[in-house]
This record gives sequence, C-alpha cells and structure tokens, in this order.
Amino acid sequence: MKEREKDRAVRIDATDRALVAALQADGRASWAELGRQVGLSAPSVQERVRRLESTGVITGYHASVDAAALGLGMVALVGIHQTDSADQEDVAVQLELVPEVEDCWLVAGEETFVVKVRVADVDALDRALRALRRVPGVARTRTTVVISTRWQGRPLPGSAAPPASGTMDG
Repeated sequence: MKEREKDRAVRIDATDRALVAALQADGRASWAELGRQVGLSAPSVQERVRRLESTGVITGYHASVDAAALGLGMVALVGIHQTDSADQEDVAVQLELVPEVEDCWLVAGEETFVVKVRVADVDALDRALRALRRVPGVARTRTTVVISTRWQGRPLPGSAAPPASGTMDG
C-alpha cells in the first residue's frame, strides 16, 4: 500500500465514511442536511468534508447524466492488445484523445487496457473502433457490446453509512 493510502485509511473514521456515503447519494446536500444524517453541526460537517477533499478522499463532484437522452445509448467495452514494443503510458495518452472513450483501465491478463466506449449507434461504434486501432501501439482490439445496464455507480465498499444510533428495525 502506498504511504499516502495508509495515511488516508488511518484518518477515516465512521463519521467520515457516513459523510462519503451521504455525498455519493446526493452530492448537492447542504451542510445542514449532511449534519442531520451523521449527527454533526453544519460547521463540523463542512470542516470534515473540506479535509476529505484536501486529502484526496473526495476527488470531485459531478452531475449524473442520462447518456441515452443525449443520444449516446450504445456502450461497448473494448479490450486493447498492445504491441510488444509500445510504451503503456504513451498508449494511455493516445487513448485519452479518442473522444468516445469514457473510462480506461490498465488490466492484468491478455489485454493491456480495457476502455469503455459510449456512442450513438453501430456506425459510431465502428468509427470509434477504427480510431482505437489507429492508436500507435495498439495491436488489436476485442469488443463486447453492452446490451443493458443492470446497475452502475454503486457506492464504494465500506463507505455505507452505519445505521443511526438508537434506531431499531422491526
């Protein structure tokens, strides 16, 4: 484990985890609402969230967007096989320049990278695949088209808020 990761893990308590979970559920919640959820005052919540941001635990905020409503209803996972002589960092930089690539993971296995491609239709997927194959250092690709998304954007393991104290199920 990297030194920064060890330091970060030591400083995160149950209240911090509850705040992270609450912000994952609603990144626009007010300090007061977050305080009600975790049992702290609004200024205390603000101080904790600022610390979580400054230490890199919280890396940003974004809007959840319905990609299909924007005309981007097709998703494919594309495995990238790299040539033996290619540099991983150079290939990764070039993959980032392909606008249809939404996510990119360096993976263990036959492929070097797996990228998530989001496009409008089959023709757009064909164009994106051709662009990926033109990236210097890409030997070949393997594509899996996503038929439907059952769920995504799940909160991180261990960030779930603990049950509020004094409550009972039943």
